[in-house]
Amino acid sequence: MKYIIPTWSVPTNIQALTTLREGGVSELPFDSFNLGDHVGDIPESVLMNRKQLVEQAQLPHFPTFLTQTHSTKVLTLPYEGNDLEADAVYTDQPNQVCLVMTADCLPVLFCSKDGTEIAAAHAGWRGLCDGVLEETVAKFKSSPPNISAWFGPAIGPSIFQVGNEVREQFCAVDSKANLAFVEDKTASGKFLCNIYQLAQQRLNKLGITDITGGEHCTYSESQSFFSYRRDGKTGRMATLIWRREVE
Repeated sequence: MKYIIPTWSVPTNIQALTTLREGGVSELPFDSFNLGDHVGDIPESVLMNRKQLVEQAQLPHFPTFLTQTHSTKVLTLPYEGNDLEADAVYTDQPNQVCLVMTADCLPVLFCSKDGTEIAAAHAGWRGLCDGVLEETVAKFKSSPPNISAWFGPAIGPSIFQVGNEVREQFCAVDSKANLAFVEDKTASGKFLCNIYQLAQQRLNKLGITDITGGEHCTYSESQSFFSYRRDGKTGRMATLIWRREVE
């Protein structure tokens, strides 16, 4: 298993990472460290990869895998229910793993400056536009200036082509969103969208300014990342965070 560790200023007992596509047992086109059980991969392979994640990342327990639907719903851990349809997860408890899966959409990790609150959000353009980041931050008792955020790997601004209807939806919420769209000279009526910039605008508006990450492109870096836009049938990476404490 290979992974990226965020570079951000958080307490030392905060653990976080994004998995890469290498080092698992899944076969083409899910090669090889696919963690998504909804993409057509062999279930046994996905389970083996998930168990490897738990062991090699030394997770405190087997994590909760959400059923992501591009919503703005945020689950709070520990969670005892059966409805796992959500696109973000929050906790203020130790040894609870907040995890989201992506393959072009933007994973965002949050941590309060004192390390007592953490969250992970899955922000595709729909969820981002509808307010999944705002809903996640609303779970925090800490004020926004006391929250740090990290952007995991997503599709890059030179690749992410969208229609004008997407741009209009964002601009209807915030006129400054227009700055994150550039007209695509190669396709009439299309725009190149900077999902990192859109997310930063939303968080800045809330009062969160300590933001890092956002330097990767899942589409372009095919050796490291799954990309739905590039490949269609493909696997999923996981981005996760937990507060390690001895109970």
